[in-house]
Amino acid sequence: MMDLKQFMDITPEIAEAVAGGKPVVALESTILSHGMPYPENLKFAGEIEKIIRAEGAVPATMAVIDGRLKAGLTEAELQRMCEARGVLKVSRRDLPIVVAEKLTGATTVATTMILARLAGIHVFATGGIGGVHRGGEVTMDISADLQELAHTEVAVVCAGAKMILDIGRTLEYLETMGVPVLGLGTSDFPAFYCRRSGFGVDFNAKTPLDVAKIAKAKWDMGLGGGLLIGNPVPEEYAMDFDKMSEVIDRVLRMADEAGVKGKDITPFMLAHIVEETGGDSLKTNIQLAFNNARAASRIAVELSKL
Repeated sequence: MMDLKQFMDITPEIAEAVAGGKPVVALESTILSHGMPYPENLKFAGEIEKIIRAEGAVPATMAVIDGRLKAGLTEAELQRMCEARGVLKVSRRDLPIVVAEKLTGATTVATTMILARLAGIHVFATGGIGGVHRGGEVTMDISADLQELAHTEVAVVCAGAKMILDIGRTLEYLETMGVPVLGLGTSDFPAFYCRRSGFGVDFNAKTPLDVAKIAKAKWDMGLGGGLLIGNPVPEEYAMDFDKMSEVIDRVLRMADEAGVKGKDITPFMLAHIVEETGGDSLKTNIQLAFNNARAASRIAVELSKL
């Protein structure tokens, strides 16, 4: 059995909450280190934690700092992640290297799920998940997020898959892996900046309690793995699907011409989408993340009562 203390630091507040069965919500750090400029990311981090606390849950931002897995960050550690000097983007494959070499990295969806599970946290709020990239049936460019959802017992609340992806194939992959895809008050899987993708979900969960009951049933039956909860961006912040599709097609051509591939393509795309939309996409990104934190907190609260 692994000695957790050998690898991981959990803040006293989070450790106490987990031990007492209180609601805790995991947060990733990639959105801070690689998704937003400083100091806006530091302000965002403070706001999202306030939202989670206001809903009665404890926030737990994940990261790897000097080779130590972190569940919860001190103010100094959060500042370091936001300044992002020498901060790597860490997925499952990178974890042993970053730990062994005592490096510092921001956690993706996949790694945040791993750290959350190790810390005993079962609900995680993110922006949008990774998935099958366009042309992925040829390139095999598929995010590790999908395999993590298949194997790691964490309920992931998102605003759908990022629009730069092949959403249809992403959902097909999740079906093959046995991952329930729920809509929180929607029958249509959201598409990150937009409320609808044109693809359906497996079940329209009307309330956070419905989601919590489904998660508990899955895990109590020993089925393992995670759940994906699509939570549409609020109407007032949603972007037009057709306009965003045009922007993404343009930026995809730019990435292709620049020869950007692999894990570099998502940050390249997101940065250029911000430029192409005059900053509107970043505003939507921030609001959908807040909305997901709110929903995840409510699910965590309900799960803690069951």
